[in-house]
Formats: sequence, C-alpha cells, structure tokens
Amino acid sequence: MIKSLYIRVVVTFLVSVIAGTLIAFFLSTWIFEDRLNKNAQINISNFGQDVIQIYQTLPLSEADAFINKMKQLDLYYIRMYEPSGQLLTFGKERDHRPIPVTAEQIQKVLAGNVLELTPSGLGTVLLGLQVQTTSGTRAMFLETLSPPAASTVITWGTIFALSSLATGSLIILIASVFLVRPIKTLTRATKRIAAGDFNVRLNIKQTSELGTLARSFEEMMQDLQQLEQMRREFVANVSHEVQSPLTSISGYAQALKNVDLPDQDRERYLDIIISEAKRMSKMSDSLLKLSVLESQSHQLQLSTRDLDEQIRRVIVALQPQWSARHIRFELHLQKVPVLADHDQLNQVWTNMLSNAIKFSEDSGVIHVRMERDIRNVTVKISDQGIGIALEDQKRIFERFFKADRSHSRKYDGSGMGLAITKQIVSLHQGDIRVTSTVGQGTTFIISLPTSPPTAE
Repeated sequence: MIKSLYIRVVVTFLVSVIAGTLIAFFLSTWIFEDRLNKNAQINISNFGQDVIQIYQTLPLSEADAFINKMKQLDLYYIRMYEPSGQLLTFGKERDHRPIPVTAEQIQKVLAGNVLELTPSGLGTVLLGLQVQTTSGTRAMFLETLSPPAASTVITWGTIFALSSLATGSLIILIASVFLVRPIKTLTRATKRIAAGDFNVRLNIKQTSELGTLARSFEEMMQDLQQLEQMRREFVANVSHEVQSPLTSISGYAQALKNVDLPDQDRERYLDIIISEAKRMSKMSDSLLKLSVLESQSHQLQLSTRDLDEQIRRVIVALQPQWSARHIRFELHLQKVPVLADHDQLNQVWTNMLSNAIKFSEDSGVIHVRMERDIRNVTVKISDQGIGIALEDQKRIFERFFKADRSHSRKYDGSGMGLAITKQIVSLHQGDIRVTSTVGQGTTFIISLPTSPPTAE
C-alpha cells in the first residue's frame, strides 16, 4: 500500500499515460488496418502485373536477371514454382519468415487462379499469380516484406508513446510538487493544532479547490482558537466564582470552632455560610440549566397563553425588590396569545426584569412595552440605570461575563442570567438585542414568534 500522495499521483499518471497510449495505438491500428491492407493489396497487385509483363516480353534468362536486380525486391519477396516443384526465389528474406504455401495452392495458381491472402498482420499480403514465360508456366507468389505504411505507423506510434511518457512524467513530477505541498502544509498545521498550537499561518494563496480547503481550514482554526479561549475563560470564571464562596465558607467555619465566640457573631457567621452555600447552589443550578438548554435533546413544552399576563405576574412576584427601592413600572402591554414553553419564558422575564431592577437607580422608572406584527411579538424592557459600555455589549450574553467588574460586589450575580435568557429565546426561534448608553440606561429588545416554526 503506497502511503505517499506524491508517489500515488506520479504512479497514477504513468499508468494512465501508458494504458491510454497503448489503447489509442491498438484502436487506431484496428481502425486503419483494413485501409492499410487494401493499399498493400493494390501495390503488390500492380507490382505482380509488372513482373508478368517482363516475363512476357523478355526471354526467361534475361527476365530472371532483370527481376533479380529490381529495387522493389527491398519491399517484396518473390517465389517462383515450376510445375515440377522446383523453387526459384528473388529478394532477401531478412528476418522475415515467409508465409507457408501449400501444394494445393501452387496447383491452383498454375491452373490460372489468382490467390490473395491477408494473414494476421498490418499491411501483410500474399498474392499468387500465374506467369507465362518463354519456357512454360510458373506459379508466382509475391509477399510483402515490410509494408511502408505499417512501418511508419509503428515507428510514429512508438516515438509518440515514448515522447508522451517522458514529457508527461517530467511535467507530473514538477506539478505534483505544487499539488502535494499545500496538503503537506495542512498536515503539519493539523498536527500543531492537535498539540494545542492555534497560531498557525498557512499562506496558501491558490484559488483552486485546495485554496478553498485551506481557507476553510483557517476559518475552522479561528473557530477552534475562539472555543479554546472561551474554554479557558470559562474554567477561570468558574474557578473564580467557586473560590470566593468557598473561601468565605472555609474562613467562617474555622471561626466557628472558637468556643469563646459570642452567640451574635456565631449566628452572623452561620448566616454568611448559608448565604454563600445558596449562592454556590444557585450557580450550580444555572450551569446545569444552561447545559440542558444547550443540549440537542432538549424539547420545548409548548402551550398557548397570554404573554402580557405572564409579564404582569412576574412583576408582581418581584414586588419586594422594586417596592423597597421605590422603583415604579410603566407598562404598555396588549393581549397577545403566544404558543411557547411558558415555564422557560417565565425564566426570561424574571431574569430581564430582575436585572432592570438591580441596575436602576432608587425611585427610577422601568418601561415595559409590547409591540406585535403578523408573525412576531416584541418586548422592550428599558431602565434608567448605569448602562453598559459599547465594548461590553457584544459579550454580555456570554456565561460568567460581567460588564463592570468594579460593581461585582455591589451587584450580586454570577453572570449566567443573560446566557440562559439568550439560549431560551434562541430555542423559541427568537432574537434578543441590547442598546445602551453608559449613565443613561439600557434597553433589551426581545422578539418572539407567536407560533415557533418547530411547532408548525
């Protein structure tokens, strides 16, 4: 089994050239064989008539001497049979083996019949003619020695085959280098990527299929690099988010071992431990929920309910959060029945409204507006809070991402809410966008189909 692509290409080309040349040669020979044989028959017949004329014109001895000096004997071999069976030959046999002639064929020619045979071969003809000489009758058999047309075809075909093979081999040897070089480059790049090195530049500028493959490979490499970066950030974020509560739990648990600790401090330490444990549990639940939502096996439990009523119920459920800070809502809702997984959508409105409350100023206003067209319903949730920087708006839907790390202690949260929200909206074939100005507020725009395509 040949493993090298370079050798495979060269061997395949050589086999193809040789096979193609042989097939073409034999095919052309088969096509033109009849024509060449007919030309040979005409030529040998004309030569035979010339010989007959010589014997009819000259005495036998002079005719034999004249025939023996003819230049045509380079092309033809002549056998003369007397009625007694005596054989007289003219011309040189060379390496050519004469076509056998039987006694029956000799008698037929002596009787005046014309014998014409075309044995297997290109331009090979045996012609038997009766010759009347001054001394009696002879049976003359003329045979082609080396047909000029056949010799030319064979010579030309041989030269053509050898030239094609030599030229083609040289070209394919050079072309294969350029053909295999990009593939070897891709192979080396693949090994580097498998080793974890994504800083690979192919520099393949071809526009052929190999160029397209190289560009697709580079795009795949960039995607893998982004995935690797996201994986590292994910591990770092998880480690950071887990380390903080674990440190608190460990520290306060150690403090509880102090037997002289006042009961008031003991209660406070226990409350902190419980709070940090709940935070870890909530983060774990969020990770599990996001993992389930991202799995391809997740199925939506669809039902039809009024979306405006669902949003109002969520706002009522969050009343302890916004009433304590004197935040008020301005609602512009309309009755819109939506076919969706409303348990999942309830999570969306809870996350979005909780964020709006969390980042609003005290005594602020949150606007919730609903608009509907033929196929979709759009919900806009606007607050007058701290806003999101432009460079952070592209990343806020990534898990664990927090737009402003300096506020991470003031504003609780693991950075999972928006990632979960986006995944739920995507499962409903919807879209979520954000517009924000730092210091002025943020608006989230959520578009959902009233009947998801999966349900149809």
